[in-house]
Amino acid sequence: MAGICHVALTSVIIFITLLSFSDVALSGSEKEGKYGKLLVVTVATKETDAFRRYMDSAEAFGINVKVVGMDQEWKGGDIERGPGGGFKINLLREALTQYKDDEDLVIMFTDSYDVLFLADADEMLRKFKAYQINLLFSAETYIWPEKSLADKYPKVENGYPYLCSGLYMGYAPYIYKALSYKPIEDIADDQLFFTELYLAERHKWNIKLDNPAVIFQNINGARADITLRFEGGNNLLHNTKYNTVPCVLHGNGPTKVYLNHLGNYLPNKWTFDGGCQNCDLDTFDLQGLPVEDYPSVVIAIFVGVPTPFFAEFLDLLTKLNYPKNKIDIFIHNRAMFHYHMLEKFREEKGPLYNSIKIILPAEMLGDAKGRNRGVDHCMSMECDYYFSVDSDVQLTNPDVLRLLMETNKQIVAPVVSKQGKLWSNFWGDLNSQGYYARSEDYVDLVRRNRRGVWNVPYINNVYLAKGEMVKTYKPNFEIEDLDTDMAICMDLRSKGIFLYVVNMEDSYGHIVTLDNYETTHLHNDMWELWNNKEDWEAKYLSPDYFVVKEMDRNNITMPCTDVYTFPLMSRTWAKELIEEMEHFGEWSGGGNQDKRLNGGYENVPTRDIHMNQIGFEQHWLYFLREYVVPICENVYPGYYSKAYAIMNFVVRYKPDEQASLRPHHDSSTYTINVALNERETDYEVSPVIYTARHWGLFHRYHYKFKFGDGMYGRRKKHEL
Repeated sequence: MAGICHVALTSVIIFITLLSFSDVALSGSEKEGKYGKLLVVTVATKETDAFRRYMDSAEAFGINVKVVGMDQEWKGGDIERGPGGGFKINLLREALTQYKDDEDLVIMFTDSYDVLFLADADEMLRKFKAYQINLLFSAETYIWPEKSLADKYPKVENGYPYLCSGLYMGYAPYIYKALSYKPIEDIADDQLFFTELYLAERHKWNIKLDNPAVIFQNINGARADITLRFEGGNNLLHNTKYNTVPCVLHGNGPTKVYLNHLGNYLPNKWTFDGGCQNCDLDTFDLQGLPVEDYPSVVIAIFVGVPTPFFAEFLDLLTKLNYPKNKIDIFIHNRAMFHYHMLEKFREEKGPLYNSIKIILPAEMLGDAKGRNRGVDHCMSMECDYYFSVDSDVQLTNPDVLRLLMETNKQIVAPVVSKQGKLWSNFWGDLNSQGYYARSEDYVDLVRRNRRGVWNVPYINNVYLAKGEMVKTYKPNFEIEDLDTDMAICMDLRSKGIFLYVVNMEDSYGHIVTLDNYETTHLHNDMWELWNNKEDWEAKYLSPDYFVVKEMDRNNITMPCTDVYTFPLMSRTWAKELIEEMEHFGEWSGGGNQDKRLNGGYENVPTRDIHMNQIGFEQHWLYFLREYVVPICENVYPGYYSKAYAIMNFVVRYKPDEQASLRPHHDSSTYTINVALNERETDYEVSPVIYTARHWGLFHRYHYKFKFGDGMYGRRKKHEL
C-alpha cells in the first residue's frame, strides 16, 4: 500500500508569501521532449512540508505536476496504519478521463508526501520506453496487503518481487483502463486493486514491474541496497545491489525518516562542491524591518534541575539582539535551588520585557504539563513565534533568535552540543524502536564539516516554532511512557511537520553538562572545572590568560630576574573564593600546633583554610597542572613540573588577627601566591626579596601572579 499523510495545512508567516499550490501547477500539463510526452500526476489533499518538498524536487527537473484532490477531505482511510487508498483511484479516474484516448502520452503517477524526483522527464521516458511495455509498476521487497497472493507472482531472478502502487507509469489509455477495470470503494486498498490487475492481466496488457529499480526505487526493505553517491557538484542515488540509478525515490512504509535524510542531499540539496544549495530558499531578512514591525516572541525557559552557570544562562538571554518589548518571558521552574536567582531576574529584568510569567516549584507542575502550559501561553499571547530554551543551553550567539526566524521554517533548532563532544540537541536517525541512531552524516553536522539546514527526526533543548504552527497543530508533550522530548518530536512527525536543525554559523552556543553538579557550596560553579571546563574558563580565568599562554617568554612581564607576572584568574573567581571560605568559616587558630597536618606542627603558621577542607583540593591540583604548568614551561625552558602541591590553602590577614607573615623559605620548588583582594584598597604590599629560584606571586588589581623566591608584606585580608 502506498501511504499518504492526511494532516492540516500550516500557513507561512507574513514575511514570506508563498504561492499556494491551489493556484500554481495544480492543473499540470504534459511535457514533450526528446522521448515523447509525459504527464506526471499525484494526489494530495493538504499542503504540508512533505508536499512542498515533493514539488520542489519536481521543479528542480522542470517537471510539471498535475495535483488532484487539493483541499478536499481525505476519504481513503487511515493508510498509515492499515489498508486503504481507494479514494486515490476514484480521484484519478475522474481527473484523467480527458487523456484516455491519447496513445502518445505517457502518464506517471507518484505519491507526493513521501516521494522525490531524481531525474528529468526525458530520462524517465527513455528508461520506460526501453522496457517496451504498456504499464510499469514499481517493485518492493514485501507483499502488501494480501500475503497469500505471494505464490501467484512470477519468479524474479534479478530484482524486487512485489508490486507497489505508490509509483507507476504507462501509456494514457492503459493508465485509464487500469484505474477503471473495476469499481473500488474509497476506503478499499489501492495496492490490492492493482495487484489483482497485475496478476490477472499482466500478459494480456503487457504489464511489468520495475524489479531492478531502473526508474522507481522503494526504500522499504531496500535501505541496505541504496547509497548516496557524491560526484562533485552532483548527487546520485545508487542501487548497489542491482547497479541502477533510479529516477524516483519513494519512502514507503516506515522509511520516512530515512527519506528525510536522503532529502537533505537529493536532488542536489547539498553538494561537496557547492555546499548548501537551498539554504536561501523561502528565507527573509529581518534586519530590513523597522523594530516596531518585528514579530512577537514568547521565550519559554524550562528549569528542571539545578543547573551549572545558571546566572550566565540568564545573562546571555538578556543579551539577545532582539527588541525586548517584543518578547514575553515564560519560565517553568521546577528547581527550588534557583528560586531566588529567578526572583532577582524578575525584579531586575522583568520590566524590560513585554511581560514575564514564572511558574514556581511550589505548584508541583510536571515537565510535560509545564511545557504544554508554555504552548498555551504562546497561544494566549497570540505570539508570532515560540522560542523554547532549556536551562542547560548557553546561547552565546546573540543573533541566534533572528537567525532562526530568517530560516522561515515551521520549527527549527540551532545545532548546539556539549563542548568538545558529539553529544548534541538533535538525532540524525532513529532505530527500530524510535530511539537514537547515528546517521552517516551526524558527526559532520555537529562538527560543521557540512553546513546547511537539515531535516532530522529529533530536536531538543532549544528550538524556535512559528506561532501559527503552534496554534494549528497544538504540539503535545504528553504521550504515555515517553519523555517530553520524545513525545513532542513524535507528535510533530505524526502531523507531517518537518523538524529542522541549522548549523550555518560557527556557533550558536553549547549545552552544559548537568551530571554530578554539586549544590552544597555557596558558589557551586567553582566545582565545575571537570564537567564544564570551557564554561569554567570563561567565568573564572582572566580574559588575557590564553594570550599570555601563547606569548613569547621574552614578552612576559619580568619585574626582576626569574620573577614573572601574568594574568591568570578573573575578579569573579577571587570574589567567590573569598566568599566560599568565609562561608565555610573554619579558619585555623594561627599557632604552630595544627592537627590538620601530619605531625601536627606548622613551622610558619597562618590563619587559613585548606583546600581539602572544602573539597576543592583535587580541582586546584588539576588547575595547577592545566593552567600554571604551561606558563612555567614557557618561562623556564627545559624545566618540567608536575605541579603537585602538598599544601594548598587560603590565608586571611587581618590587623586584629594575623597582620603579616614573617620572612621564610618554603620547602618547595616554587611557590604560587595569589592575593584575592584589590591592591591598595584591601591590602598594602612592602618590598619583596628574592633569594633563590622559586615562584612567589605579586598580584595587582587584575590578579596577576608573580613567580620568585620569597615574599613578605602586610595585608588586610586574603591570600592564596
